[in-house]
Amino acid sequence: MRGSTERRVTAIIPARNEEANIARVVRSVAGQEGIREILVVDDQSDDRTGEILKGLEAEIPALRTLRVESLPAGWTGKSHALATAARTASGEWLLFTDADTEHLPGSLATLLEHAQREGADLLSVSPGQRTPTAWEKSVIPLVYVHLARLYRFAEVSNPRSPAAAANGQYLLIRPEVYQRVGGHEAVRGEILEDVELARRVKATGGRLVFLPGAAWVQTRMYRSFREMWGGWTKNLYLLYGRSLRRMLGTLAELWLLDVGPVLAVIALGVALALGRGGAGLAATTAGCFLIAASRQWSYRRALGRLGFERRLANFLVPGAMLLGLLLLNSVRAYRFSGKIQWKGRDYLTKGTG
Repeated sequence: MRGSTERRVTAIIPARNEEANIARVVRSVAGQEGIREILVVDDQSDDRTGEILKGLEAEIPALRTLRVESLPAGWTGKSHALATAARTASGEWLLFTDADTEHLPGSLATLLEHAQREGADLLSVSPGQRTPTAWEKSVIPLVYVHLARLYRFAEVSNPRSPAAAANGQYLLIRPEVYQRVGGHEAVRGEILEDVELARRVKATGGRLVFLPGAAWVQTRMYRSFREMWGGWTKNLYLLYGRSLRRMLGTLAELWLLDVGPVLAVIALGVALALGRGGAGLAATTAGCFLIAASRQWSYRRALGRLGFERRLANFLVPGAMLLGLLLLNSVRAYRFSGKIQWKGRDYLTKGTG
């Protein structure tokens, strides 16, 4: 392995109206050992993103801003931005990362060493999620617990398993592998361009490494309930492999096992307090309580494995209710609406059902 102080990595950051995030991510990337250049693609921002980047360029010599003025037909905005920057990149590794991330000190050197040790062609981590509001505490951790069941880190990282996944918030890839699979141009119309890129890498014999990444990267994905609703509506149907059966199975699990027993305990407890039940009702209440307690205990363990605070399990019931509604809304968007909206752009969903 080469010396860790060598500047080997080109970091590429797409930015569309990211005035609240862009300075933090650029500074956190610039502080990493091994950065050769930082390419930020200003994707037709109409807020202060461009102005902030100009100030950062005077402060950070490695930073270069690319501005795109239009979106070609058939492309998603993010893939077009990433492809634009990748054409000019000079690093021995490409690091694709989102504007809402913050890279903790020493993270790049550690993950680059890990990629080299494992012989990875593509290394991706699932960042730690910051959840300051109640609705974020309810939904975000629960989504990632279910995604960790759909895309198990060990299976994705196993060359003998067909499972493939990546998280576009942190995706480190060798340029020659990126070019071999066609880069973002090959996935230009895909909403989940990160997962599709990983599938192409693994299908062509490339080595994937997928890790929980709370120790290295942090992010706050959404700053409003509306953004969160739109973001998961956009992603969930595709993350479930367009499988209505799997989504309805998760919906049933959420509402029957996470929500139902808690509501039953409350209702039955009220009935018992009013003296309207006997031993049978008391036994039923106890059974529902045990189911609810078991589900919460299991959720706490799952949160801990992913680097979340275990106390977030206290938000399981509202989270299960909201995630169930999000699953239904994602099905509606892809199977009936015909389009989704993200970052002020409409994308057709016809043919993806």
